[in-house]
Amino acid sequence: MRQRRSEETVRRLLDTALIAFTEGDFTLRGVITRSGVSVGSLYHHFGSFDGLAAALYTECMALLLDALIDALERTRTPRTGVRAIVRAYLAFAGTSPARARFIHAAPNTAGHSAVIAERKAPQIDRLIAWLRPHIAAGTVADLPIPLIEMLLIGPLAEVTRRWLAGVPGIDLAEAARVLPEPIWRSLQAGY
Repeated sequence: MRQRRSEETVRRLLDTALIAFTEGDFTLRGVITRSGVSVGSLYHHFGSFDGLAAALYTECMALLLDALIDALERTRTPRTGVRAIVRAYLAFAGTSPARARFIHAAPNTAGHSAVIAERKAPQIDRLIAWLRPHIAAGTVADLPIPLIEMLLIGPLAEVTRRWLAGVPGIDLAEAARVLPEPIWRSLQAGY
């Protein structure tokens, strides 16, 4: 019973934190007031308000990475893999804009970067494992993985940031249609 109550409290704090962020009141007071959970309980479960922010970021990022992995692992070629990642990333932004906004804002998470990296490492490893045979086969450029990530995810992150900011002329469906080929060409070996 105590375990379930603890899990419910964690869930309430995470859900409320996302709401408070969306409503422009991502503060300790904003989360506590909305959730009805005590400051002591928040600190018990997350160590600090920044710990709550890091946990929410980790959860949002895990959902995004799961969507990317699910889409990628259904493909066979790097070209179709790139297309799948583009569509999955932009679909996540369109269907989960609050989570996408939190990922791109990453408020109060800087002090927790090592923990965040550790928690997302298994998912990143799966993405890299899918890519490695294509790099070895010479179809994907043999670049350091962080550079491959920048070429693949960088344009999607920027489109998403601008779309979330309401920049005129940014359409996720159009981006999903036109971006796969240029991104694929940037990753293609010998291009």
